[in-house]
Amino acid sequence: MSSISTKSRAMGAIMGAYIGDALGLGPHWYYNLDEQRRDYGDWIDGYTTPQKDRYHGGMQAGQASQSGIILSLLIDTLLSDGCYQESHFCDRLDTDLFPLLDGTPANGPGGFTSQSIREAWAKRTQQNLPWGQVAGYTDNTEAAERTLALAVLYAKQPKQLATTIASNTRLTQCDETINAMTVAYGAVLGMLIQGHKLDEELSGKLMALVADHELPFHAMTIPGSLASEVGTFASPDALITPSCIAQAAKEDLIQPAWKVSIVYGMPCAVYHQFPACYYLASRYSNDFESAVLHAINGGGQNMARAMLTGSLVGAQVGFEGIPSRFIDDLDNASELVKRAEALADLIK
Repeated sequence: MSSISTKSRAMGAIMGAYIGDALGLGPHWYYNLDEQRRDYGDWIDGYTTPQKDRYHGGMQAGQASQSGIILSLLIDTLLSDGCYQESHFCDRLDTDLFPLLDGTPANGPGGFTSQSIREAWAKRTQQNLPWGQVAGYTDNTEAAERTLALAVLYAKQPKQLATTIASNTRLTQCDETINAMTVAYGAVLGMLIQGHKLDEELSGKLMALVADHELPFHAMTIPGSLASEVGTFASPDALITPSCIAQAAKEDLIQPAWKVSIVYGMPCAVYHQFPACYYLASRYSNDFESAVLHAINGGGQNMARAMLTGSLVGAQVGFEGIPSRFIDDLDNASELVKRAEALADLIK
């Protein structure tokens, strides 16, 4: 177990997410790495200003995308209530975000609105459907990027972590495989905040929580489990994956590490993003800078890759383990640090 305090690890997880999000603002969605290197050089090593004719054009280096903004909306809801009250979060989306959108991608706070948010906006504001009926089948990591706040708050309460993440994910994404993988990511983050390592042993610990009915996954792979113990999610594979990938990271099988984007895939879907994040967060468990920069330099959906990797590694190194330059050059840094600290203080 880590000697770093829970508070520091929680703050590291939140600030790691904010940093990864902002790092991706400039070089977001370059699927041709030659073009990325033409615009940003052979190695991106910090915050960059987006090209005027690309995603997030007109924004400045170090600012948050819409993913970071929505993360803040959820955290502020948690701070206001002291716990997760879903209706209050939905109210914030209705009043603080949706009026600023028009249903098109290149619009809204942060310079771009993801498909799952656009679909929810359309059903909520154009069709007047109630929350609970606006989710779509988008397979991106949009829900994971906000629900990592729930993984932080309920890091020591795995059942509550799983319940709240699953419920919040279903606000915008209705595919239960996406939900299972999102909950699994949150469960991994929660374990890291407790002080466990992202290593070959972590999946066994997660499966032990399944056996204890703390995580709602299928238990049939556990000796002595009953056929009726199927859980909410049919397969435990999303919990088994992290340790398999940690073994690959231990052996440095991907060289250089930024090529995780090529091995696991550059697109936005969770089945491309989560494996790459687990690999980088395991390989660079004590090196925040290397983890997030390899995530960024791989191109494609590098913003989500860096945001989710940054949270996992931030939880391992703690707030003090994040190089100060990433904090100093972040837009509204003092406000973000205060938000992260306040959330960490709520952990029970």
